Amino acid sequence: MVKMVVKVTSLLAAGLCAAGMATTASAQDTKISLGMSGWTGFAPLTLADKAGIFKKNGLDVEIKMIPQKDRHLALAAEAIQCAATTVETHVAWNANGVPIVQIFQMDKSYGADGIAVRGDIAKFSDLKGKTIGVDAPGTAPYFGLAWMLNKNGMTLKDVKTTTLSPQAAAQAFVAGQNDAAMTYEPYLSTVRSNPAAGKILATTLDYPMVMDTVGCAPTWLKANAKAAQALTNSYFEALEMIKNEPAKANEIMGAA
Repeated sequence: MVKMVVKVTSLLAAGLCAAGMATTASAQDTKISLGMSGWTGFAPLTLADKAGIFKKNGLDVEIKMIPQKDRHLALAAEAIQCAATTVETHVAWNANGVPIVQIFQMDKSYGADGIAVRGDIAKFSDLKGKTIGVDAPGTAPYFGLAWMLNKNGMTLKDVKTTTLSPQAAAQAFVAGQNDAAMTYEPYLSTVRSNPAAGKILATTLDYPMVMDTVGCAPTWLKANAKAAQALTNSYFEALEMIKNEPAKANEIMGAA
């Protein structure tokens, strides 16, 4: 765990240095393809796009909705230059030959990721031998499930898993399929809205471990440092809009 923290810190530091370097590259009209998902924490990026913040800062950003398990493939194929995902996922991509440098932190999960279970499951040990709907290895839900099990003296070998996206896992659970579902907002609220289907056993309030960042390909960063800084600035301008114009910002994000 210590090794991961050191590596993550180094990556973030390198990203911030890369974003701040003065180069001849201009952010004016720079095209960026950014891979992400519908996770609630990524909504400010959508706001920056729809509210014209990216364009104001000289960026032509194309947001591509790509499942987390496939985002590194798009990065490796140069179909995207940047991606939003969790810290440990960025580290895993680097370790598996898909280089990416994290340039800014977005959010931490305070209860927005969690595991839903049937009513007769009272504790994690009750999950032994049960089937859990969870996204593929290398994704935040998979990591989160492994983390929660580990904290309760269990491993993934103690349960059965069926690969489902976060949205599909929640929908299947509410429909009566599987014994549990590892998912996140806004899909976790699907379970909360259907108490007859089950309950939330634990969330990241109980097991904090999810943090999201935006990272970009190092070769792209080297050639587009000003654009990387503009991307970073745009995100934080979107946060300011949420703070200062909440009704308008929420309307834009909700319609996206």
